[in-house]
Amino acid sequence: MAKPLEGLKVIDLTTALSGPFCTMMLADYGADVIKIEAPAGDQSRHWAPVHKASGESEYFAVFNRNKRDVCINLKDPEGVALFYDLVKEADILVENYRGGVTKKLSIDYESVKAVNPSIIYASLTGFGQTGPYAQHPCYDIVAQAMSGLMMLSGYPGQEPIKACPSIIDQVSGIYMMNGILLALHHRERTGEGQFVDVAMLDSAFSLMENYPSLVSMGHDAPERSGNRDASISPFDAFPCKDGYVVISAGTEKLWKAFCQTAGLEELLDDPRYADNQSRTDHYLSSLKEQITNWCMQRTKTEIETLLEDAGVPSSAVLTISESVRHPQILARDMVQKTEHPLIGEFETTGCVVKLSETPGEIKTPAPLLGQDNREILGLSEEEEQRLIEKGVLGKR
Repeated sequence: MAKPLEGLKVIDLTTALSGPFCTMMLADYGADVIKIEAPAGDQSRHWAPVHKASGESEYFAVFNRNKRDVCINLKDPEGVALFYDLVKEADILVENYRGGVTKKLSIDYESVKAVNPSIIYASLTGFGQTGPYAQHPCYDIVAQAMSGLMMLSGYPGQEPIKACPSIIDQVSGIYMMNGILLALHHRERTGEGQFVDVAMLDSAFSLMENYPSLVSMGHDAPERSGNRDASISPFDAFPCKDGYVVISAGTEKLWKAFCQTAGLEELLDDPRYADNQSRTDHYLSSLKEQITNWCMQRTKTEIETLLEDAGVPSSAVLTISESVRHPQILARDMVQKTEHPLIGEFETTGCVVKLSETPGEIKTPAPLLGQDNREILGLSEEEEQRLIEKGVLGKR
């Protein structure tokens, strides 16, 4: 069955995580993604962990499935000419170079648009195309720090903690995919291509929930609160006999259900816990201890079972090994096997968006560097070798 993005050709100039995560999703849903790498390869080809037998980066293998690969030196005029031969037939170009680099390479939006006016040119950078930081370098941790997100993560009185894994890279990739789909819809109606500008800092700042608004309304800047929600109680992680559980009773109905299920009905009559604001005001001074004492007498499974039957949102805090075998994760096909020609078989995350008629699919593993040079560029073996020796192309 045809995929929703089948027939679209994507030129993928991205490296590291944010851009490849976006183009991986485009490929999962049917787009023909042609990854163009420099002779040194995508920087993530050199990131740990490295497969001992083959030397291939296992990190790279996870985020570049379903793509084809050519290795072109875009600093060489002949390489740039090969690039533009591909651009002429492309629908979408995605890049995440640092600001100003595409202009130096003569592969910026205006140059590409002159060759292909209907192209959707998507740029994912640390700080976007405008503003005083437009040409500054960025990684996930930088965006977390500058957005305020990192200052809110961790426990009171302790150092700020970045969220792990690199959620800003991945959220930025999701925003970029949304922007591309919006631009595609506009092009279907008008025939016009356009420039899509996504910044990692913007993406991180957008995740700050209502905190920026609270400050503008005159409230004190929020402080780190660990796993506790600053405005809902109880909403926290609690130690139990064999680990930790999270309990989130975010409404009066859920609070009542929790107390009745836990045998803590006396809390319902305590004026300190009469409503959510009161519970939040007295959470650290008394309520947290009472819930912790109840949890410490039970196992994760006992607590989960009790609260599940009562309809109270809760979960054991799982290890990665436990989460990849969780029945709900497995039922949603979020763990899938793939076979890499050098690394071998491994499990990876599945496609998040479930489409009833045109679902996403993992069809091919991450490509080897330059493995599709001849097919994509229409070269003979001799011509490919000549260009490799000249430094125009590269290959593993």
